[in-house]
Amino acid sequence: MKKTTLLYINILLLSTVVLSGCGEFYKLEKSTNWDELYEAANRYYDEGEYNKSIILYDRVLPVIKGSGKAELAEFNYAYAHFRTKRFIESAGYFKTFFDTYNRSPLAEEALFMHAYSLYLDSPDYNLDQRSSREAVNAIQLFMNRYPDSDSYERAITMIDDLQKRFEEKAYEESRMYYRLTEGLFPGEFYRACIINFQNFAKDYPDSEYNEELAFKLVEVSNAYAERSVFDKKEERLQQSIEFAQDFAQKYPDSSYDGKVKNLMSESETELETHYRLKEQYESRSAEARRLREEEERNQKATEALRNTEN
Repeated sequence: MKKTTLLYINILLLSTVVLSGCGEFYKLEKSTNWDELYEAANRYYDEGEYNKSIILYDRVLPVIKGSGKAELAEFNYAYAHFRTKRFIESAGYFKTFFDTYNRSPLAEEALFMHAYSLYLDSPDYNLDQRSSREAVNAIQLFMNRYPDSDSYERAITMIDDLQKRFEEKAYEESRMYYRLTEGLFPGEFYRACIINFQNFAKDYPDSEYNEELAFKLVEVSNAYAERSVFDKKEERLQQSIEFAQDFAQKYPDSSYDGKVKNLMSESETELETHYRLKEQYESRSAEARRLREEEERNQKATEALRNTEN
């Protein structure tokens, strides 16, 4: 019985405290005492009641704008959004703070938090990376502005992580193009693959995927050349052989070495066959031209003879 009574009293006290707190906040929401609102917003922020502090800052900031109180309030306001994981909003508010108070002792931290907020909001590598590129620009802006900052090394780590996401995204796009060449109508996907693989190697020269994509470049260029029309075949076979030679030079101990040699041998054999066909074609064309020119001369001679007889 005593335990039940004690529990009831504790619940009653807790309810009273909660209702009292709610009643206080409700009054503050309706208050026009700006000093009271300012102090309460800062107090709620310090106590970790970030949503409540945001509500009160929303009311008081337009009033205190330009005053000595505004700087701390706007900085806390940005951080309150960050603490509640509203990273897009916090990024904007930190940048606004930096632009407004760039001589403030808090300016460096604000610019870093602007970049960090965008970094935390950036998506996984398999999603659109436009916001990640915005984050990279923001981090680079911070690094250029504060090269001696204690947060400089941390900023480098963030950029490295984002660059890795770009690399993974580009690799997945390369794999997608490669899969499309296995369809019923590969068409221009061969050419798209070749361009994509070459661009990947330029953009990410140190990537662990370069060896794999260099092999696929040989493979795809070989298939592209074999399926090309006669007029394009020679150029594309030569290109495939060049890719194979480049691969052998860059990756002499590769596990793909045997496959690359086979593909290069196929291209060389195909190229030799193409040269023979080309020679035969040119020989036949030359003979056809000779016969046509001879026939034209004979026709002209016949017409001249007729004209003379007439």
